[in-house]
Amino acid sequence: MIVVFSIIVLIFSAVIHEVMHGVVANHLGDPTARLMGRLTLNPLKHLDPFGSVILPLLLALVPGGIIFGWAKPVPYNPYNLKDPEKGAAMIAAAGPFSNLGIAVVFAVIFRLIVAFGAGAFMVTLAQLIETIVVINIILGIFNLVPIPPLDGAKVAMAFMPDSWGGFKMFFRENNPYGWFILVAFIFFGFALVSPIIYGLAGLLLGI
Repeated sequence: MIVVFSIIVLIFSAVIHEVMHGVVANHLGDPTARLMGRLTLNPLKHLDPFGSVILPLLLALVPGGIIFGWAKPVPYNPYNLKDPEKGAAMIAAAGPFSNLGIAVVFAVIFRLIVAFGAGAFMVTLAQLIETIVVINIILGIFNLVPIPPLDGAKVAMAFMPDSWGGFKMFFRENNPYGWFILVAFIFFGFALVSPIIYGLAGLLLGI
């Protein structure tokens, strides 16, 4: 049941992540996601069969593994933005920060249950809410890693001066080596961000 619950949490958290990309893009003048019907919390509009279901299920069955996945990216047209680079960074940041916002909200609920709740039901509820917090922190922090095609790459580009033009090419979403670097990072470099993930989780949850 925990595995099923975790996958459901992951799906809806990833959906909110993608919807927020579209909401910010629409606010900045690009209606692409809205016109495509992607500004909805209906998961059927966002599910990626492999990233939303198969991969999370496989990871959940690995002892000691983390549950991770993604939804179909919400499209946007940079030519509709007044400042394409900064606009892209704001759109990209909206996803991870929405997950961190969810984590904060549910961490508050967790602390209230721990402080005032009692009984087996409350203990179980606290465990489920803890799962929501941890999964959203993982989504938020991991997506801020500056490796294309993750959101962090677009955010990093906005802070680089124009004189870094050649170096900035690495952070573009169409970097042909991005996916290879990302896969290598997942398998060999995740330990670099895991202290941040679990440190933040411990801070928010008070454990």
